[in-house]
Amino acid sequence: MIRRSVFLVLLTMVAFSLGGCGGVKERPVSGVETVSLTVSAAASLKEAAEELRAIYIKQHSGVSIAYNFAASGTLQRQIEEGAPVDLFISAGKSQMDSLAEKGLIVSESRKDLLKNDLVLIAKEDADIQGFEGLRGSQVKKISIGTPESVPAGKYAREALTSMGLWDDVQPRLVLSKDVRQVLTYVETGNVDAGLVYRSDAMLGREIKVVASAPAQSHPPIVYPLAIIKNTGHLEEAEAFAAFLSSDEAARVFDKYGFRL
Repeated sequence: MIRRSVFLVLLTMVAFSLGGCGGVKERPVSGVETVSLTVSAAASLKEAAEELRAIYIKQHSGVSIAYNFAASGTLQRQIEEGAPVDLFISAGKSQMDSLAEKGLIVSESRKDLLKNDLVLIAKEDADIQGFEGLRGSQVKKISIGTPESVPAGKYAREALTSMGLWDDVQPRLVLSKDVRQVLTYVETGNVDAGLVYRSDAMLGREIKVVASAPAQSHPPIVYPLAIIKNTGHLEEAEAFAAFLSSDEAARVFDKYGFRL
């Protein structure tokens, strides 16, 4: 009887010990909480920005990045209306200037990140000779971004005005919600020509660059970056902004047609 009692006690202790080991294994390992950054960026940055996100989160396991791509004017209004954004990259200075005037950005974080060029595009088999070719009767529809909200559209209007073409092409304009929609319209043949950034044209299918807008025909195309003042993750936003200005990021931007 004594031997049996000892055996039962030992069996109970072993079971408890094994159960305790199992409990240790099943206990969730505590780790650093992931910080999620929300980055509002001009639509023309989509491919480059997504590649850079993949590189960055591989190097920084405690950070995730959620992008909001749209026309810069649309993103500006969202931020003004209180959208939870940590970092803003605009395709035009005026949108960032407006946020700065309202005290919505961390002023010392603002910097000009990238540059771009404005180009005229058409289908590969189109017979359009330079910007003057837009006067031809074969060009029935021309697309640009809506100038009031799309920086590329504003640059397009300024360039066409400078070249004395605005009044002639205006009745044939098809306005788009962002520069990528202009590219799609040309690719699908819904319009005969369009004005986009060179970085967008590099991604186009079955299209060609007809001509580049003269540099003096519009203000320099600059992409400013700034941290939004109401960010809850200032340190992480600063780190990501610094990465976007690094040599590693520069190589990615260059691959997609942006200039530094």
